[in-house]
Amino acid sequence: MTESRSDQPSRAMEPSQWDALLRTAAREFAEAGYPHASLNRIIKSCGLSKSSFYYFVGSKAHLFDAVLAEFGPALLEQLDVPAVDDLGPNFWSAITGIVDRLLNAAGQDEIYLLLGRMWYLPGAPTSGASTLQRHLSTVDRWLAQALRAGRRAGAVRDDLPLELQARLLTATVRVFDEWSVQHRGAEDIPARELAHAQLGAVRRLLEAP
Repeated sequence: MTESRSDQPSRAMEPSQWDALLRTAAREFAEAGYPHASLNRIIKSCGLSKSSFYYFVGSKAHLFDAVLAEFGPALLEQLDVPAVDDLGPNFWSAITGIVDRLLNAAGQDEIYLLLGRMWYLPGAPTSGASTLQRHLSTVDRWLAQALRAGRRAGAVRDDLPLELQARLLTATVRVFDEWSVQHRGAEDIPARELAHAQLGAVRRLLEAP
């Protein structure tokens, strides 16, 4: 654990113990919701003493941020998101590739599904300095930049104002994403089939005639 990744004092916990703590916390947050997540349950599940836990983690908000700060970059690495300037020639196939890599990551490690659920928890810390807000802002910026690249390449329609189109895309993506992470495993349609259907809906919304 380092200050740059968790915004906590530079106090080292054994890596496997830190990983177990963050994974336990992610499950508690995702299942109980942020307001009802219990630090006592997390501490007990990890076999830590309260004094040991609070030595490394200052608060529930710090722990929530630490989970996102630890596994967010790992997910980004799994997605291998191309630079927006590289999207043009094969715009929609590149977007499909990102969606498929996201599905593969979620299928290989539960933490990425839990991370997705944490993004949409009511009451979670969303101040300008929070890791969650930084993640959401990063996604919004990338979507807006991808739209510009798609319009330049002729893959995305340009008969709407770019700002309006970006807001429409962001809202649609968040609705689809939140529904998918909350219903993963419970829906009648297999996850990959559903994700491709959602992408098809976005494509119909945005694709140039």
